[in-house]
Amino acid sequence: MADSATIRLNKVLRELNISLDRAVDFLASKGHEIDARPTTKISEEVHQVLLDEFQTDMSKKVASIEVGEEKRKEKEAIRLQLEQEQEERRLAREKRAAASEVVKAKADLSGPKMVGKIDLEKDKKAKAKAKEEVAEPEAPAETEAKKESAPAAKPAKKKAKAAKPAEKKAKEEEKEEKPEAIETNYQKLSGPKIMGDKIDLTKFEKPKKKKEASSKPDPKDRKKRRKRIISDSGPRGGRRGRAGDKRGSRAGVTSKVEPTEEEVQKQVRETLEKLQGKSKKGKGAKYRRDKRDQHRQQSEKDLEQQELDNKVLKVTEFVTVGEVATMMDVPTTQIISACMSLGIMVTMNQRLDAETLSIVADEFGYEVEFVTADIEESIEEEVDAPEDLESRAPIVTVMGHVDHGKTSLLDYVRQENVIAGESGGITQHIGAYGVQLENGQKIAFLDTPGHEAFTAMRARGAQVTDIAIIVIAADDDIMPQTKEAISHAQAAGVPIVFAINKIDRPNSNPDKIKEGLAAMNLLVEDWGGKIQSHDISAKTGEGVKELLEKVILEAELLELKANPDKLATGTVVEAFLDKGRGYVSTVLVLAGTLKIGDYVLAGTCSGKVKAMQDERGNSVDEAGPSTPISILGLDGAPQAGDKFNVLDDEREAKQIAAKRSQLQREQSVRTQRHITLDEIGRRIALGDFKELNIILKGDVDGSVEALTDSFQKLSTDEIQVNIIHKGVGAITESDVLLASASDAIVIGFNVRPMGNARDIADKEEIDIRMYSIIYDAINDLKDAMEGMLSPEIKEEITGTAEIRETFKISKIGTIAGCMVTSGKIFRNSNIRLIRDGVVIYTGTLASLKRFKDDVKEVSKGYDCGLQIKNYNDIKENDIVEAFQEVAVKKTL
Repeated sequence: MADSATIRLNKVLRELNISLDRAVDFLASKGHEIDARPTTKISEEVHQVLLDEFQTDMSKKVASIEVGEEKRKEKEAIRLQLEQEQEERRLAREKRAAASEVVKAKADLSGPKMVGKIDLEKDKKAKAKAKEEVAEPEAPAETEAKKESAPAAKPAKKKAKAAKPAEKKAKEEEKEEKPEAIETNYQKLSGPKIMGDKIDLTKFEKPKKKKEASSKPDPKDRKKRRKRIISDSGPRGGRRGRAGDKRGSRAGVTSKVEPTEEEVQKQVRETLEKLQGKSKKGKGAKYRRDKRDQHRQQSEKDLEQQELDNKVLKVTEFVTVGEVATMMDVPTTQIISACMSLGIMVTMNQRLDAETLSIVADEFGYEVEFVTADIEESIEEEVDAPEDLESRAPIVTVMGHVDHGKTSLLDYVRQENVIAGESGGITQHIGAYGVQLENGQKIAFLDTPGHEAFTAMRARGAQVTDIAIIVIAADDDIMPQTKEAISHAQAAGVPIVFAINKIDRPNSNPDKIKEGLAAMNLLVEDWGGKIQSHDISAKTGEGVKELLEKVILEAELLELKANPDKLATGTVVEAFLDKGRGYVSTVLVLAGTLKIGDYVLAGTCSGKVKAMQDERGNSVDEAGPSTPISILGLDGAPQAGDKFNVLDDEREAKQIAAKRSQLQREQSVRTQRHITLDEIGRRIALGDFKELNIILKGDVDGSVEALTDSFQKLSTDEIQVNIIHKGVGAITESDVLLASASDAIVIGFNVRPMGNARDIADKEEIDIRMYSIIYDAINDLKDAMEGMLSPEIKEEITGTAEIRETFKISKIGTIAGCMVTSGKIFRNSNIRLIRDGVVIYTGTLASLKRFKDDVKEVSKGYDCGLQIKNYNDIKENDIVEAFQEVAVKKTL
């Protein structure tokens, strides 16, 4: 069934719309036992069983989705209909506007009276000019012509005025005989003798109004005529007038007054094109508009492609929860809650495996691309044959709340005293011990810290273990770290054995603990459940033997086996830097046999095993499965929780380690958060934003990780804690110089400055703090941050006084005679003047006296005289309230 398990349980749960517990309980009733985890894979057979049972739930979900889709489509159809109606109304308005403009254009063209007046004036001028031109070749006759024309002009004008009705009739006759009139007029204009005939000139004026451009006079006259046409009918009318010169004799004069149907349609089309921005006149504007549209479409495509690229996360196996949150630009708490919904307890600095990372990224709509796939594939895992497997010792992790007796229990089992070597009597490192019982049975114990800062250590202990012992003090309660340890064990899917400790205490109450466990759905065997538990006393040894028997029983049920005849693989438990021996790594061998001289690859570190020691310091030549061992020879301190492999070739181990280091550096650059404009705006809004830079060095990697997590949790909106560098080993000169360059403080946990680092620190005035207990480090940093916070200003009312009488003194002001009704009135206090419950004035005192003496304060029940600075509008029965502004220290 495991081979054909291809479908994830969480996918089936979403498909069928049921809960995890409901599915697991149903499958258990049908004889299909599966792990109660969302990431569990199930076979097609189990999938079909779930489909047969919960088809109705699935159909309900599908029906609800269909109903929601129909509603969405209805809303969309309504929206589209409204948009279409709005568009139609807009087009109708535009058409009406265009039509109205065309009608106005027609009305402007039909103005016969105005055209008549302008033409008459200009023709008279043309007539005078023509006389001058004709007179030039006959200079002697010029004077005679003037003499003759001068007396004859007056009667001609009179005749013209008197003969207006006759002229109208002549006009109509000329309109009927158009071709003949045009030809004869043309001939008359060309001869100088006809110009002297005044009667012919008056007849020529009328047809000239409408087909004036058909003549071919002097160029100067043509320019003037063109100007007249522009002023009357616009540029287009002028062009039509010129174009009609040639066809004037054929088409007639009246065809140019009324526009044809085609011209009207053309005018309407041009107007509509203008309104819609499609006019051919503005080709340049249209080209620019099209180019802008193309640019906008291209930029939109680029943005879409960039968003798609941003949805792909390129990560390595060395990515932590905090780094994933930075890459996806979501709060770290959301990533942690997503992992908790999957049944995985993680911290901000804990690394996620590939499967979990893919699921979490999918929850937020991202895809994950692993850039270390080729490196991981280069390490081949040997598949063990069933006949090569041998029984191995169980790996047991002891977990629980701080000071509940975990290490004391191990001390009794190992007959050692580990607590004596721990600072403050609390465990701050993860310890790995091998124990051989009286009957020859071997057990590998992992001791984890119980302090709340060591969440990551407890999670690592639960991941590599076979059985978990949860220690709970009988004289205490089920504490938060106890609940967290239970969650870690359940998430890792390992059997739990409860050890109820300290039953030798007079106030112990084991039944209370069992009751609390029952409330968490954890029933022990004594109460009819399936979980093993035993009451013990780690101090006297009572019940310890029976507890170990139950642990061995659980191990036998698991049938633990491993192949000792292959290259060793396992997990790094802890790593630290020893002054005399170099980097020391505590590892737990899970399969194969580790020997001196093997080439080991652990995370980004590699090296040849030079020496091996057990937890008591004895030299060991080889270590088989389920054996905790300390090895020397790695070129660095691997991170706790890294898997280690033994390779045949040292060069291959170094190449893979170098590639991993390079990818880790790239990952750190990729996840580096830069300051943004929003962040700058937030800091300016706060006004007094501060940063606290820290360089952290510790003795082991686990402690550094725990302190980093705890320090970063102390960050607030006003103070940001930045861990600019962290590492394993003593405080060096480079750490001090980095602190000097970045204005940081150096914190050492169980380490001391080496060489002349102390002298450089004194010279550069760098603060180096050294701690051996994690409580002290966290509390001191919190106090330092509280000192950086700007104090909060609060008002404290010191006393009140009632004005009984007022005295006005010239050149001084108004003095108030008062009785102090409560508290004290101080000379340097700020005061408020209150009248009928309303604050009238806020200020300070100019003077405070009793009788003739100036005093610093006046107590309750005494009378006094006071003057308010720069304020004299005081009345009897007013209340004077004295107050002081006090700076109160802020706390985190």
